[in-house]
Amino acid sequence: MSGFGPGDPFLADCPARLAVELIADKWTVVVLYGLSKGPVRHGQLIELIGGISRKVLTQTLRRLEAHGLIRRHAYAEVPPRVEYELTPLGATLNDPIHVLTEWARAHGDAVLDALDAAPEPVAPGD
Repeated sequence: MSGFGPGDPFLADCPARLAVELIADKWTVVVLYGLSKGPVRHGQLIELIGGISRKVLTQTLRRLEAHGLIRRHAYAEVPPRVEYELTPLGATLNDPIHVLTEWARAHGDAVLDALDAAPEPVAPGD
């Protein structure tokens, strides 16, 4: 028996599950962390994050904006300037992201050790 019941936050039709799926995306937490100190331009985020393509960053920013976690501000300047910042809703994730970051720092080596000790490669999602 799974223990899930009506109204459980992880059932398919619950808003909490949508939020968890959004946050669980590969780049979401990294982008939110990059915006946690204040407004940042697209190119600055690319440099700060590293390893993310411009296309994937743009897709991630659009998704976060559509879900109300970040705000895009386009300035009427030449050349055009666009900055991204956390909304008040997005800022509520700063503390949980900080806790997760501290956990990763404290336990990252143990996770890598367990991965090295695994008898065979593990596919993502297993």
